[in-house]
Amino acid sequence: MATADDVRALALGLPETSEKLTWGVPTFRVGGRIFASLAEDDASMGFLCPKEDRAELIEAEPDKFFIRPGHDDRSAWLRVRLAALEDADELRAILLDAWRLRAPTGVVKAHPEVWGEGG
Repeated sequence: MATADDVRALALGLPETSEKLTWGVPTFRVGGRIFASLAEDDASMGFLCPKEDRAELIEAEPDKFFIRPGHDDRSAWLRVRLAALEDADELRAILLDAWRLRAPTGVVKAHPEVWGEGG
């Protein structure tokens, strides 16, 4: 099970990431752009996710992944219940994918250590 503290530690461990309170919740940014945020109750996390992948993830694991109807419908945003995550590796993979989608190309290229071999 992941916690809000895990989200914060892993997100802020990514290169050039900052935390900013926005809409009353902690948001995590790279290049000034949000890639993840915690919910008000710290029980879930929103993250950038290609719209074409959302339905498949929700269908495969509806107890884990969801969208907020009326809020996330048209955006490339998905939510995950932190208690449903298997471990820190799964959380890190989600955050890495969201970070890479949002990070400026130069930032991604400047930090190959984040991706390991073949990044």
